[in-house]
Amino acid sequence: MYYTYVIESQKSGYKYTGSTNDLRKRFNQHNQGQSTWTSSRGPWKLIYYEACLNEEDAKSREKYLKSGMGKRYLKNRLKRFLTLTG
Repeated sequence: MYYTYVIESQKSGYKYTGSTNDLRKRFNQHNQGQSTWTSSRGPWKLIYYEACLNEEDAKSREKYLKSGMGKRYLKNRLKRFLTLTG
């Protein structure tokens, strides 16, 4: 399986979208500062993920979720969560 995921910084609220074939390992790498883009913003919490059967689909979904329409989709999809967390 391949995963597209969104994590949120518990410090700043910054959201990062990525994809991987090992979600647990990748999430731990983000929290241990082993990712260039997220190393200074941790700790992180996983707020959303989707599973895909192949890498191409996961990468395509990642690209979509990073677009304006994708960000709106996530905002609507996570409306209850985002309201609870501010």
